Amino acid sequence: MFVRRKLKRTKPSMVPHFEFLKSVVKKGTPKFTMPSPALLHARGDRDSIRKTYPDRQEFWADLTRCYREEIADLYKAGCRYLQIDDTTIAMFGDPKVQETFRKLGDDPKRDVAVYAEAVNAAVRDVPDDMTVAIHTCRGNFRSTWLASGSYDYVAETAFSKLDVDGFFLEFDDDRSGSFEPLRYVPKGKRVVLGLVSSKVPELEKKNVLKRRIEQASKVVPLENLCLSPQCGFSSTHHGNNLSVEEERAKLKLCIDTAREVWGDK
Repeated sequence: MFVRRKLKRTKPSMVPHFEFLKSVVKKGTPKFTMPSPALLHARGDRDSIRKTYPDRQEFWADLTRCYREEIADLYKAGCRYLQIDDTTIAMFGDPKVQETFRKLGDDPKRDVAVYAEAVNAAVRDVPDDMTVAIHTCRGNFRSTWLASGSYDYVAETAFSKLDVDGFFLEFDDDRSGSFEPLRYVPKGKRVVLGLVSSKVPELEKKNVLKRRIEQASKVVPLENLCLSPQCGFSSTHHGNNLSVEEERAKLKLCIDTAREVWGDK
């Protein structure tokens, strides 16, 4: 992505999408997702950013202001549950990704902190009755992934500083690492364990899910834990290698397991 001129929001870009979502959700609270502000820097052309914004702080100030304006309009449209989809922070757990950013002249540790600060700046004016969560992802294209590595590299910097109500985290296979990094999540915040894979059709065993939830509860209190698929079933229009029936079975497994662990809350 190229940044050719100063960033400015001229009209709502996501409100129409939320309006559609709201029109088809007949029960419950519609959750709206939007990309993390980190995306424009992480996947942006660095030369164009430097040329347009010699002062990097001005870049982040303009970008996060656009986010605040968009989120304010989403709130006015009725959005009360917002998820920031971050496709960068968790990827820094992979040494190959770290090296890629070093070749761009970056300090990966510093990038993690800057990206967390950008998310905070984007959501800082959110009203008290709007829930904000963040989902971290290591890639989800046609049942493939882009990065592998635990949360150890990013947890202390990101988990402890992100000013969100909850974390949707991938824990569906060994490449996600252990639950130990969750010790950096501040008390009282929700952690949604992505234990059910959205990449493969094989259905997880309920007893295995319950055992892993029990393991996570040794780090985060059970009452602050939740269960979900590890990522979306279709992050792009191509979809993943699952049928609609297999996706429904995965969602039903999440619901049934959650009811057995936490009851009908």
